[in-house]
Amino acid sequence: MALGLNVPKPETTCSDPNCPFHGTLSVRGQTVEGEVASTDMEKTVVVEREYDVKVPKYDRFMKRRSRISAHHPDCLDVSVGDTVRIAETRPLSKTKSHVVVERVAAEATAAAGGDD
Repeated sequence: MALGLNVPKPETTCSDPNCPFHGTLSVRGQTVEGEVASTDMEKTVVVEREYDVKVPKYDRFMKRRSRISAHHPDCLDVSVGDTVRIAETRPLSKTKSHVVVERVAAEATAAAGGDD
C-alpha cells in the first residue's frame, strides 16, 4: 500500500522525480478511472472518461466526454486503450494536475461495465 491509496507498487523502478512511487510527488484529492486515449506526448497520457448527462427538456440522457492530461511515470507500462486510475496532485504543467497510479485489470472493467 503506497501513497495512502489501495494500489500496488510497480515491480520496476524509475528515476523520475515526479513518480509517486519512486520520486517525491505526493498525491491528494480525487482519483478518477478512465481509458487512455493518447500517448503521443512525452511522459504524458490523455485519459478519457465518458458519462451521461440528463437533458430535462427531452427526458433523455446524452453522452459527455472529459479528457484529462496525466503524468505517465516510466515504471508503469500503459498504452492506448488501457483502463487506468489517475490521482490528483499539485500542478505539474499548464494542463497536468494528475498522475497515473495504476493500470486497472481488463477483466475487472469488463465485469463492471457489462455488455449493454
